Amino acid sequence: MDIAPMLAKAVPDVPEPDSVRGGLRYEPKWDGFRGIVTVDGDSVEIGSRGAKPLTRYFPELVDAFRSQFGGREHPVVLDGEVILRTGEPGAEHLDWEALSQRIHPAASRIAKLSVETPAQFVAFDLLAADGEDLTALPFDERRERLEHLLPDIADPLFVTRTTLDVALAREWLTTFEGAGLDGVVAKPRAKPYEPGKRSMLKIKHHRTADVVAIGYRVHKSGSGVGSLLLGLYGDDGELRQVGGVSAFSDKRRLALVDELDPVVLRDADGRPVTSSGERSRFSSGRDTSFVRLAPELVLEVRYDQMEGDRFRHTVQFERWRPDRDAESCRFDQLEVPTAYDLRAVLN
Repeated sequence: MDIAPMLAKAVPDVPEPDSVRGGLRYEPKWDGFRGIVTVDGDSVEIGSRGAKPLTRYFPELVDAFRSQFGGREHPVVLDGEVILRTGEPGAEHLDWEALSQRIHPAASRIAKLSVETPAQFVAFDLLAADGEDLTALPFDERRERLEHLLPDIADPLFVTRTTLDVALAREWLTTFEGAGLDGVVAKPRAKPYEPGKRSMLKIKHHRTADVVAIGYRVHKSGSGVGSLLLGLYGDDGELRQVGGVSAFSDKRRLALVDELDPVVLRDADGRPVTSSGERSRFSSGRDTSFVRLAPELVLEVRYDQMEGDRFRHTVQFERWRPDRDAESCRFDQLEVPTAYDLRAVLN
């Protein structure tokens, strides 16, 4: 069953259940790789939101799906999230960095990591079972069928929790962040599964921080600022790169070149000083060099969460802060969520 995942659009707050016809059902928002899993006999395929199948990267999940769902007369198709948990018992949390390391070209590396950092799968929708395509059914019916199908599901496979209580959903938004979760999803109870459409609502954590502009990359078009590199000062007084901000309009990209020109670092001949940027497995040979800036300009950005000492996602530009001194932009301004055991969320 080749099907594109149903998507979600962002809203600022957890909506009331009666804000959508037929009501809303709420779930935790898992921070992992979206996956639509098809188990057909002993065949297992883990499709992704993009074009790249995930099957080869998670052999331990393939074995689990085959063990728990294989051998049925008809295919089972599940929608869910591939996650990876780390931490000591009682203090487990999602680990995005370890999960992203699982996408590797070498089969030997994949096999090694499948043992050292095994992944898990959290199911939150059932798209086909018992010879039926269930996508036309309302979500409440699909959820009921999911629970009926998976009463004895076992680690590393899980079924996400759900609630009709908006107050509890708002509590989850705060509490579950301590386990590394990404927010809350609100799903229309009466709607069918709509592949590729943003029919669900997602509520993520948004915070602001004052950061230092330490460089910029030229836009891929060769004109204007493509992204700003950001820094924060640690307790040792060192300025560390923490991420970047991009998604500027064409007009804004060009204007930024002039705004940043006074703080561009230049060599003895007056040419801008450039440095090689950090590379990752996602760089794909792209030019990561950037124009260095004197650490003088402060800007306020909006972010959702941190991954170690870096912003988890690309952040959003809010405004310049000419009133702030760059050296006052420190890590200790960042809000740290209260720790929460991931196992308590999964169970």
